[in-house]
Amino acid sequence: MHRWGLGLALLCAVAATAAEHTLADAMGKMDQAAAGFKGLSANVEYVSHMEAIHEDDSEIGTMLVKRPNPNSLHVKIAIEKPDPKVAVTDGKRVDVYYPRSGEAETILLDHRKSQVNMILALGFGGTSKDLLRSYDVTLIGPDTIGGESAMRLELIPKTKDMLEQWKKIELWISDKTGYTLQQKFYDRGKDYTLITYTKIQPNPEIPESAFNLPKGTKRQPLNKK
Repeated sequence: MHRWGLGLALLCAVAATAAEHTLADAMGKMDQAAAGFKGLSANVEYVSHMEAIHEDDSEIGTMLVKRPNPNSLHVKIAIEKPDPKVAVTDGKRVDVYYPRSGEAETILLDHRKSQVNMILALGFGGTSKDLLRSYDVTLIGPDTIGGESAMRLELIPKTKDMLEQWKKIELWISDKTGYTLQQKFYDRGKDYTLITYTKIQPNPEIPESAFNLPKGTKRQPLNKK
């Protein structure tokens, strides 16, 4: 009887925790984080799952985000392992720099700029209004990422272009900070990309020069306006 009583108590505790979490709670946390957002730094890990061969590829590195003003956002992702590369965007174009060759590929975002904005709305200073404008949002429930409690959301893109790329996205919002701890992008098949953020430091001092590629970098344009 003692074991059954303990099990019942645990189930009640879980049910109570789930009831305390609402979609409005998650949206409120995001808005609190967005209100004072000027940037962040974090460690990042990308895991790409390929269902057909039951294999995962992993990349680890760091990320810098800076919002100079409400209409501008700079992002730098530096992959350290297994193959070093650096991606930098100002929302208008993306430069992907390869340190071993000293060259970079440049992609003008042009009509894809709206897609980039939809992705950046997923917790990096984006508000609940930004999120609900771009996605149908459902609360899955409480979860834990890296020992930190979070609210797990399911997002269905509203635009055809985004739906062609991802059938759904899952988002884990920290109960404590309102920042994104993890994202999961589901392809049209069963493949997915899981992105986990750790050691998040909000609003660090980041110089503009941090988003510059090394002098002398040769750029190879991959598209043109």
